[in-house]
Amino acid sequence: MGRAFECRRRAKEARWDTMSRVFPKLAKSITMAAKNGGPDPTANAPLRMAIANAKGQNLPKDKIDAAIKRAAGKDAADIVEVAYEAKGPHGSLFYIECATDNTNRSVVNIKTIFNKNGGQVVNSGQLDFMFTRKTVVEFEVTPDTNLEEIELELIDAGLEELEEEDGVVRAIGEYASFSSLTAGFEKLGIPVKKAGLERIPTQPIELTEEQMAEVEVILEKIEEDDDVQVVFTNLA
Repeated sequence: MGRAFECRRRAKEARWDTMSRVFPKLAKSITMAAKNGGPDPTANAPLRMAIANAKGQNLPKDKIDAAIKRAAGKDAADIVEVAYEAKGPHGSLFYIECATDNTNRSVVNIKTIFNKNGGQVVNSGQLDFMFTRKTVVEFEVTPDTNLEEIELELIDAGLEELEEEDGVVRAIGEYASFSSLTAGFEKLGIPVKKAGLERIPTQPIELTEEQMAEVEVILEKIEEDDDVQVVFTNLA
């Protein structure tokens, strides 16, 4: 009984820890989408998908509504989106997207993480060619899923390829086709698990377990930073 209780307690603590880190980032992504494109999800595809992503992570409705309202307030006016590029150990590359009300704080935090863990932040644009920006939509396979049919239906909406792994499909499309591709999924009635703009490495690398352990230290510290929204790497 004691062991079962400990397992349940650890599971709850892990979930609370995830919520405390993920929920603020989800709310901030909603606020930024509403700030950039307006508070009406029907007329703002990025906001619509930010809300869908948040619901997929169980962000409560009141927090979603509050995040949208926050877009019109002074707090949101002070938030800017900024990206940092960095090199880590063993040829690892990082593209870090932030939403922050203090860029000085953000850059100091990011530089400190890399400097203390065998890496360095580089000039903006230096690593841009190592990543291709794409629209990525994830959905789950069901017994009725016909991937060939979905592919044919969505080619005109900007779909380039489908990748399936462990029952989850990644639909990859042109960067400029985010609105049309996500609208295509809505038209087909396919529930979207997650959607967004991603940076896909042009030359992904594979590391040994020991090398990955060093890189994961950096990844974990970056993802714990409140200003960081998403991190892309060149890891396979």
